[in-house]
Amino acid sequence: MGLFKAERLVLYFGYDRGDDTMFKCEVDEHIYLAITEMRHAEALYNVIAENRDHIGQFLMFARTQTPEDTKSFVQTSLNKFSAGTDVPTCIWYDKQLIGSIGLHISEAHRSASIGYWISKEYEGRGIVTKCCEAMIDYAFRELKLNRVEIRAINENLRSRAIPERLGFKHEGTFRQDVKLYDQFADSIVYGLLAEEWRSGN
Repeated sequence: MGLFKAERLVLYFGYDRGDDTMFKCEVDEHIYLAITEMRHAEALYNVIAENRDHIGQFLMFARTQTPEDTKSFVQTSLNKFSAGTDVPTCIWYDKQLIGSIGLHISEAHRSASIGYWISKEYEGRGIVTKCCEAMIDYAFRELKLNRVEIRAINENLRSRAIPERLGFKHEGTFRQDVKLYDQFADSIVYGLLAEEWRSGN
């Protein structure tokens, strides 16, 4: 499984035998992350469908996502998880699926990127920030990676605020590198090194 093995995820994320969740990371008393499984596909699709305009403002897949698309996404994510290149998780709040966050790993470069989205109802509560902290800690402390990156569309101020809040460095702008519907958008690149995370935590 590449950098991470199931045994290491059990030690770090934990395994909840009570609800048969594959791997679970308790973020706080209300929030946990769980590896995305096929049995989550319906709930995941429902959140996307209820938030098409909200999520779709910066992530185009949400505007046209179907139940079959969601199942395909989950299967692809599980394949990448098995290959050791992704840690795909759903965000749960009081046992309700409310979003998604994933760690996408480059073993060759000892680095990873984080992507995320959350239901509009739960936006602005610091939930994604806490989930990112958990992913970053896992990347640096358990996987021993050297760098974590987050990219956000220039106009997506809420998404940009998360790496800024967590001490990432603003490393630059990729001009018009994302095709967003009928126009091109700039991506803002944020980076964090393991030594910076250790010194601040």
